[in-house]
Amino acid sequence: MKTYNLPGIDVPASNVVLGLMRIQDKTDEEVRTLVGTALDAGITVMDHADVYGSPLHGCEVRFAEAMKLTSSQRESMVIQSKAGIVPDGPYFDFSSEHIVASVDASLKALGTDYLDLLLLHRPDALVEPEDVAKAFDELGAAGKVRAFGVSNHTPGQIDLLRKHVKQPIVANQVQLSVTHAPIIAQGVAMNMAGLDQSISRDNGIVDYCRLHDITLQAWSPFQAGFFTGPFLGNDDYPELNAVVGRLADRYDVPALAIATAWITRHPAQWQVVIGTTTPERVAAAAQGSEIPLTRAEWYEMFRAAGYAVP
Repeated sequence: MKTYNLPGIDVPASNVVLGLMRIQDKTDEEVRTLVGTALDAGITVMDHADVYGSPLHGCEVRFAEAMKLTSSQRESMVIQSKAGIVPDGPYFDFSSEHIVASVDASLKALGTDYLDLLLLHRPDALVEPEDVAKAFDELGAAGKVRAFGVSNHTPGQIDLLRKHVKQPIVANQVQLSVTHAPIIAQGVAMNMAGLDQSISRDNGIVDYCRLHDITLQAWSPFQAGFFTGPFLGNDDYPELNAVVGRLADRYDVPALAIATAWITRHPAQWQVVIGTTTPERVAAAAQGSEIPLTRAEWYEMFRAAGYAVP
């Protein structure tokens, strides 16, 4: 398992992240087994959000109740959470009052004094970056948040924040799988008129994050599209699944590991956020973080997923 040293965070962050958005109905033993399997696989990062669970912070509460972390256990993890979505609206709120209140509620729910990383959860069209800076300063000075990032933000949106906040933006969580990869595929088809793949929909976010040392986190790494179900074993992707199956045999790993490997092979040093609640799938996905797919294998999967390689 590869690890990264993110600014402001003492614990090395693994390149696979355990997403805990579906644990509210799990028993204590099920949560402990899930998290324990992740830790045994070298996964140090636990991903939360205020909107995971019902009511708000429901999954954070379930995590804390089940895990009952000791101080040493807490210090060996990177716990991140997200704020900014108001689901009852629905709308977004990046006001300093909302951000601070959300973090305070997350800390209470998680039973911890600090978050290693806070992400702004999707862009707020009404963002006032000076107000975000106020919240970051307050949370940082109080020791409640050690590092800050965003989710689903464009380069321009990040630059607007960076103009005002003192703290570095260390992460950006965006959707990526081999079948949902416009942020990578566009560059391959640059300037090819008439090809939909050549249209930039993100203003070069991958290159931007690499230029500014912002870690990219891939959510829904096994989804075919935007919440359309997994591509593995999906009859709509026979060629891709054939390639994945052959590579899984070659490397003697489950298919999930190959899906993970396609993302972690990219030199942007992605973190892969896995949201499964099945321990066996966690272990399988984690195996892919160390598989060194060749360029030919990576591009073969890319082509099999339906993307053009000119």
